Amino acid sequence: MANVSLSGVKKAFVAVEVLKGVDLDIADGEFIVFVGPSGCGKSTLLRTIAGLEEVTGGQISIGDRVVNDLSPSDRGIAMVFQSYALYPHMTAYENMAFGLTLAKTDKAEIDCRVRAAAEALSITDYLERKPKAMSGGQRQRVAIGRAIVRKPQVFLFDEPLSNLDAALRVRMRYEFARLHAELKTTMIYVTHDQVEAMTLADRIVVLNSGRVEQVGAPMELYERPANLFVAGFIGSPKMNLLAVEISEASAAGAVVKTTTGESIRIAVDASAARPGDRATLGVRPEHLVINGGGDALNAEVIFVETLGAATMAHLTHPSSDETLTVQLPGDVGANAGECLILHVTAHQAHLFDTEGRAFRRL
Repeated sequence: MANVSLSGVKKAFVAVEVLKGVDLDIADGEFIVFVGPSGCGKSTLLRTIAGLEEVTGGQISIGDRVVNDLSPSDRGIAMVFQSYALYPHMTAYENMAFGLTLAKTDKAEIDCRVRAAAEALSITDYLERKPKAMSGGQRQRVAIGRAIVRKPQVFLFDEPLSNLDAALRVRMRYEFARLHAELKTTMIYVTHDQVEAMTLADRIVVLNSGRVEQVGAPMELYERPANLFVAGFIGSPKMNLLAVEISEASAAGAVVKTTTGESIRIAVDASAARPGDRATLGVRPEHLVINGGGDALNAEVIFVETLGAATMAHLTHPSSDETLTVQLPGDVGANAGECLILHVTAHQAHLFDTEGRAFRRL
């Protein structure tokens, strides 16, 4: 096992700078997840750690070694790809043993490692099958097993579940969590799926346009996003955002007004703001309630999704450029064209300044 340290890591492809100076410290045994929109640089960052891409600036350390000039095979890492990258003409056993065979590892040791990994991944019965005779989930387990047998210091996963169906992704999330608990090895995982990030990560790294926007535990990012980008990206359905004007501001809280004159109190330290400043109000869908206390917004229902345990109502309000989403209990009905009074609790609302930075919540 080993810690991973990135200092000012940059990567450019000709004139396009994909990574713009990434600083990050990953502790020994930590499960880190990189998330962000397509093109944000998360897979490129993973590939630079692996040595599959050369950095154009900065330093990467794994354990006590600077690895910038080391080949992937000398970095003490093992990588699992989105496409599995299995040899189609080899059995599962042969695929898992291949790297050890190239390294001239003793045959008895190879057999011991392969069978131990297969037992841990519940694929012992498939060791003599070739990839075409296995399901997507079984192929993914073989790819993971191939990484495990190498006993790396760091595991790297590049969107490993994106080719699987929804039910299998749920099962494989459990398998990844169990595997990390058993191996206690440093794992770095790239995904575009927020559910994977929230359920697997010790800490999440949110990337945007080649820069780190925020690093923190899943609930820290969810409850205290550092800026508008993180607030809008973390959470599904996404946070509701409304344009407002600050009418009262102090260290003890703020009062904002929507474009239709509704006043909302927010429990944030707004001592740096002034009355009259423009700002953005943020409220999670589950924190807008139709039967509760607190200040209120009036919004019109335009579409309703009935999901069984919950009902998602989508509404319009003049202060928002997008529709608002409200998460209601499954037995609460709403109809298109209906006007709902949505209550906002001061301690569950967020406020962002004109630069998109979050005011500190009290």
